[in-house]
Formats: sequence, structure tokens, C-alpha cells
Amino acid sequence: MPEKTSSRGSGAKKGAPKYQNKFAYTHNRGSKTTKKILAAPVDGLCKRCTDQVMWRKQYRKYKPLTTPKKCVACEQKKVTKAYHVLCDGCAKEKGVCAKCMDAEEIVEGHNPKTSQQRVKEQQELEQKLANMRERQRRSYLRKLRRGDIMAADVPDVCNSDDEFEYTDSEEGEDEEGEDSDEE
Repeated sequence: MPEKTSSRGSGAKKGAPKYQNKFAYTHNRGSKTTKKILAAPVDGLCKRCTDQVMWRKQYRKYKPLTTPKKCVACEQKKVTKAYHVLCDGCAKEKGVCAKCMDAEEIVEGHNPKTSQQRVKEQQELEQKLANMRERQRRSYLRKLRRGDIMAADVPDVCNSDDEFEYTDSEEGEDEEGEDSDEE
């Protein structure tokens, strides 16, 4: 009996795609649908299913539900999240993934921040930076841009120079060489 292989109509095996994507997909920033899709929470799923749904959201393949679906377990129209087959109650009760129904570790909440939360955090950061001296502000902005610190790591007010570290030097640099010139 011949082996089962995925093939095309002529029997030729499938190969790698002829052309690879050269650049990542970019969303239409002004679209209301895109904002709605990106704001939708992804929770109650295992790692594999979470990655699948996040990929769909990233490449605009995600299609939100317009009306609730019927839950496979309780047979009621309680499923309100796209790509889920179990309602939240049944999934938690059984301790399984709401999409694939496997009893794997459930990834807790992958909820993106809403636009109001982002605006509020941005205003708090601007206020913190406004209370700093110019040298401190530039240093923190540089560290934020490089990704060395997060916005939450910026202190409220830095008035004394002792608690602030001005150096942006790498770990491998030798600072003792500067003292040897004075001798």
C-alpha cells in the first residue's frame, strides 16, 4: 500500500514557497476594525493557540465574532470570543484550552493596553520627565529609546545628583585610565 503524502493533483510533492516575504505586514492605522481587533483580549488559551490567535491579529487575519456561538460543552450560546469552542465558564471548569480543548497549561491574559491606558501612561511619563533636570531627562530618554529601562522604571522626581547615575558607559570600559593622566 503506498504511503500517504501531501501532494498536488499530479502526485508531485509540495516544496518550499517560491517567494518569501521581504517585509512584515503593516496595519492600516486609521481603521476602526484594526483598532477593535488589536484591542480584543486573548485569554483562556494554551500557548500554541495563543500564538495562533496572536498571529491572526498581527497579520489582520483575525475575524471577530458578530454573534455569540454555541458552546460545545453546555450547548448554550455563550462563546463570545473568536476561535473559541468552549465558553469561559466551561473552559475554567474543565481546566482546558477554550480553542483546542487540550488540558495543557493555560496562558493567563494576553490583553493589550487600551488607548486610554496608553495615553494615561504617556502623560505620567511626560510629567515625570518635566520635573527632571535637562541632563537627567535626556539620559532617561536615551535609555528608554535603547530599551535599557521601561517607562515604569523612571523615578518620580530626581532632585539630588547622588541618586542619579549619569554614565551610559558599557561594562567593558575602564574608567581608571582617566585618573592616570593627572599624576
